[in-house]
Amino acid sequence: MMFRMIAIVAGMALALGGSAEAQTPRKGGTIRMTAPYGSSFTSLDIHTTPRSQDEIYAKALHRSLYIWDSELGKPVLELAKEHVVSGGGFVHTFKLRDDAYFHNGRKMTADDIIWSYNRIMDGTKAYPGARYVRIIEGAAAVEKGQAKEISGLKKIDDFTVEMKLTEKVDPGFYFFTALTSIYPADEAVKDSFIQHPVGLGPFKFVEHVPGSRIVMERWDRFYKPGKPYADKVIVSVMGEAAARDVAFRNKEIDTSVLGPAQYVAYQADPNLKGTIAEVAEVFTRYMGMNPAFKPFADKRVRQAINYAIDADLIINKLVKGKAYRATSWLPLTSSAYDKTMKPYPYDPAKAKQLLAEAGYPSGFEFEWTTSQNESWGLPIVSAVIPMLDKVGIKAKVKQVEVAVLAEVVRTGDYQAFIYSQQTGPDPQAALKCFHSSTPPSACNYTNFKNAEFDKIMDDAGQADDDARRTELLKQANALLYEEAPVWFFNYNKAVMAVQPWLHGVQLNATEMTHQNVEDLWVDETSPAK
Repeated sequence: MMFRMIAIVAGMALALGGSAEAQTPRKGGTIRMTAPYGSSFTSLDIHTTPRSQDEIYAKALHRSLYIWDSELGKPVLELAKEHVVSGGGFVHTFKLRDDAYFHNGRKMTADDIIWSYNRIMDGTKAYPGARYVRIIEGAAAVEKGQAKEISGLKKIDDFTVEMKLTEKVDPGFYFFTALTSIYPADEAVKDSFIQHPVGLGPFKFVEHVPGSRIVMERWDRFYKPGKPYADKVIVSVMGEAAARDVAFRNKEIDTSVLGPAQYVAYQADPNLKGTIAEVAEVFTRYMGMNPAFKPFADKRVRQAINYAIDADLIINKLVKGKAYRATSWLPLTSSAYDKTMKPYPYDPAKAKQLLAEAGYPSGFEFEWTTSQNESWGLPIVSAVIPMLDKVGIKAKVKQVEVAVLAEVVRTGDYQAFIYSQQTGPDPQAALKCFHSSTPPSACNYTNFKNAEFDKIMDDAGQADDDARRTELLKQANALLYEEAPVWFFNYNKAVMAVQPWLHGVQLNATEMTHQNVEDLWVDETSPAK
């Protein structure tokens, strides 16, 4: 299997259901979730935004061909009932559900699947989901404007789609996120769609109050019998950890992502420690370096930065242990993670030596774009600056909102940035972000280009044997360690506080806040109406 989950759970009865499993899920009530990664949602068009913040509401509103099953630790079919592989492992035929209705009452068909994927490959829009759809034969030609429709997608009948891929991969790992949500072709072309989105999810859109919340209510024609359980879902924007803490303690919200300070405080509080659920997430935190900025074009400079920073000290003191030290790009939970690989040691002398060899004996100055995020933003940058200064590198801080940072990263408008990026659950898809054919707008944010890396990844894409593919992916990950296109900081340990009346919470290692909300329910002790 392409993914192996490592779950570290506190409050087992809460997070895994425990005694709640014996209870019959209650119908009705309101689920009050939080969007903790900034002061706004980016867009109500989920195709346009790669932010985890936006996928929180999108999991309720939309559906993709596959969905992530946290218990199995892999994607499973969602909008299809059957999947047949042929053509030497390249051709995938999907028998679609015939009971999936959009919120406008129309039944989903093969045309909606094909239309949605063609839309995502519009090269003039640079949709982030293109990184996944590009795996379909002919998708890149649409992206480049050489074709109008993806040649590798074929409608067999209204409820059957044939998909020809360019590599031997499990398509589930490419088509489970909200970035590849299926839209109703007739509605999505309307100007009104951006204000009033229509999806296939268990909840339909009611209202969006910018900077405040998104409200959704139960879709009674959802295709899973008896679901969703709740009447309503409210996702409130709450980017400040202190605000979430107050709201959670006052029982005004049902879920709250915990930052390092809250993690320590909740563990120490007997009234709150039972609310904690944790999981090793497939996210890598890192500083990206723009090779167009001359010093960062030299591998020795990039390596020097990795040697100059005492990452372990920062993780212990600032992140309060709520993370795992990064070695290279792939996280602990990846099937291609190499346990024998050691992270860059803290060695300022080695950093100075490399800088001198690269022609920067006195160092240099660069601009570092960051958000305020407490786990991978300004506090981390502030701790790193004196370490870099020690080897002669001066960093000037440019602070922006998280939503702005996402756009800065995608457009390449930076000298350096600090970010958190999904690096799983499929190691092949994660490493493909560094393939020279992947544009910066998709996920090759550092515009990395290396012919040796490309060859290894291309060979992995054509490998028939899983063991051989994994070995090639380990080689690619090791090459990234050597090339150091980024400062490898940490892999996230996700921690979320969950009120005792909310049941069915999934330990989602791909992103803890992304819950399959149709499985959540609140008991009668919830204070929400």
